[in-house]
Amino acid sequence: MRITVLGASAGGGFPQWNCNCRNCAGLRAGTVRAKPRTQSSIFVQPDDSADGVLFNASPDILEQIRANPALQPGRALRDTAIAGVVLIDGQIDHATGLFMLRERGSALPLWCTDAVADDLTQGNPILRVLGHFCGVQRHAIELDGRAFSVPGVAGLSFRAMPLSSKAAPYSPHRDDPAPGDNIGVTITDQRSGRSVFYAPGLGVMTPAVFDAMASADAVMVDGTFWTDDEMIALGLSSKHAREIGHLPQSGEGGMIEWMAKLPKHTRRLLIHINNTNPILDEDSEQRAVLTRAGIELCEDGMRIKP
Repeated sequence: MRITVLGASAGGGFPQWNCNCRNCAGLRAGTVRAKPRTQSSIFVQPDDSADGVLFNASPDILEQIRANPALQPGRALRDTAIAGVVLIDGQIDHATGLFMLRERGSALPLWCTDAVADDLTQGNPILRVLGHFCGVQRHAIELDGRAFSVPGVAGLSFRAMPLSSKAAPYSPHRDDPAPGDNIGVTITDQRSGRSVFYAPGLGVMTPAVFDAMASADAVMVDGTFWTDDEMIALGLSSKHAREIGHLPQSGEGGMIEWMAKLPKHTRRLLIHINNTNPILDEDSEQRAVLTRAGIELCEDGMRIKP
């Protein structure tokens, strides 16, 4: 199994177009040592030469395809290595890139939960709009633990579990959470038996979620905020990280504390990192804390072999 990180940032990317926080302004000015990142998405293949699965279609998908030739193998006049798309949620930064895939010559194979399909049909009708272009061949992701596969991607299986997080702001049930608003997925290489748990949006750590993480060889999980009050302290929001569906890294019950409980062999990675998060500064004390804890930051173009 090969995983390519197409984008590692939270919504808005890094630097965010209208943001002049210390990180964004410092990256532009060259005073902060950091790497730019596009909005979060990964591409999973059985091996380097095979077609694969796109997890989340960010608004940056065209830039991400250009930066990663494996997604455009050039075998025909119109070609793609994207055999199917799996949506973790219906958030803007994970779903609106579907519009950019509208020139397909056949219906786009799409896996998502019923809750996400409803949001993308009613609240933000992306699926209805795509019906006027390539169309969508939608497959339901079940939440009962059964595995599913994507045709054309041999040797990989996927198993989803519901997470406690938030539906997109446009969702009719934004403040009335439904199972399947947000999921984590265990991706398993059936040949080697090795697996990765992927959950870029994770608001609450439950026993079931931690068991899924502890059973995987690598975890790629929510790295959005360093502190629960990060956006409040900067004057950018009135809500805590947990209120908008993201478990912060630091503090009691934070992601660092949970990752420390994982088996020693587990590879630990953070993805979906907000532009305000001080861990983006490679010289920051917060970044040093992660390094000492054996936690890596995903960056665009990173290749992961679990």
